[in-house]
Amino acid sequence: MRRPSITKVSPIKLICENFMYYCTMRELLLGAFIFLSSLVLLGQPSDRVYSRAEYINMYKDEAVKEMNRTGIPASITLAQGILESGDGNSPLARYANNHFGIKCHDWDGPTFIQDDDAKNECFRKYRNPHQSFKDHSEFLSTRNRYAFLFDLRPTDYVAWAYGLKQAGYATNPKYPDLLIKLIEENELYAFDRQQTIASSRAANNNYTKLDDVAKPREGITSKKVFVSKNNIKYTYAQRGDTPSIIASRQNMGIWQIKRYNNLEQDQAIAEGTIIYLQPKRRKAKQKEHVVQKNETPWLISQKYGIKLERLCYYNSITKYSVLTEGTRLKLRP
Repeated sequence: MRRPSITKVSPIKLICENFMYYCTMRELLLGAFIFLSSLVLLGQPSDRVYSRAEYINMYKDEAVKEMNRTGIPASITLAQGILESGDGNSPLARYANNHFGIKCHDWDGPTFIQDDDAKNECFRKYRNPHQSFKDHSEFLSTRNRYAFLFDLRPTDYVAWAYGLKQAGYATNPKYPDLLIKLIEENELYAFDRQQTIASSRAANNNYTKLDDVAKPREGITSKKVFVSKNNIKYTYAQRGDTPSIIASRQNMGIWQIKRYNNLEQDQAIAEGTIIYLQPKRRKAKQKEHVVQKNETPWLISQKYGIKLERLCYYNSITKYSVLTEGTRLKLRP
C-alpha cells in the first residue's frame, strides 16, 4: 500500500507565516477598534468650552421668553443656568441638556446618572436645551413650595434668590449670594426689564383712585386702573375679554393676569368682573363675608382681593366647594 506523501515545511517558514497572520489579525482588530471609537466620539458633544458671555448670548432670549410665559425673572433663570451648568460646560449640560441640575423626582422621561450629593443620582435628560429651560419653569411654577415666589415683583431678583434657597432648590447655604453675584456682575437684571418697563409705564399713566373713577362711555376701550380698599390695583373686564386680551390691553404678561386672578389663558370672563393687576393679599380688610346666592369661593376671592388658597385654608373648603347661602366665611386668619 502506497503511503501518502507528506510535504515537509521548513520550521522557519512556518514561524514566518504564523507571525504574518498574527500581525494581520492584530492590525484588523486595531483598525476595528479605532473605527468604532471614532463613531462613538462623533456622537458625543463637542469638547469646545463656552465662555460666560457666549452662554448668556445663546440663552438670554430663552430666559426672557420663559419670563413672559411664567413670570420667573430672566435674570434668575440665566444665573441658575450659569451656576448649575458651569456656563453650559458640565457633563450634565453636555450629555443630558440639563442646565438646571433638576433631578428625576416624578420624571418618566430619559434619565442621566451621575454622582452629586450622593453616588449614582438620577437626573432628567432632555432632547435639547430648550426643553430644559421650559421644564425649569414648569418645575418652579407647578410646585406648592415655590408658589410664594410668584407673589414677588419680577424685578426683585434678590428676593427670588433667597426664596429659592428657602424653598429648598439647593443645599448650598451660599446659593442666594452666588446667584446675586452672577446677576450683578453680568448685569442680567437688564433682561428682567424687557417685560416690565412697558407695564409699569402703562400702570402709572392710568392709575386712578377709586373715588375719582368715571364710568367709561360705551364702546370706548378703557385702560383705567383702580385701587381696592386693601391697596391692590385692578380693572374691570369688558365684553369678550380673556386673560390674553386684558394682558395686551394693560401691557402686562399673560402669566400675571392668570396668576393674580386664578384664571386659565383662554377663559372667558364675564363683563364687569374685577381683574387684579397685582397679587391679591393673604387677608382682607373685612373680617368675614356672608355667602350670597350662587357665590363661589373664586367670586368671593375676587370681591375682597384675598388669595383664593388663603380663603379656602381659613374656611377648610376647596376652590370647587359649593357654598350654602348665608354661610359666614372668614376673610382673615
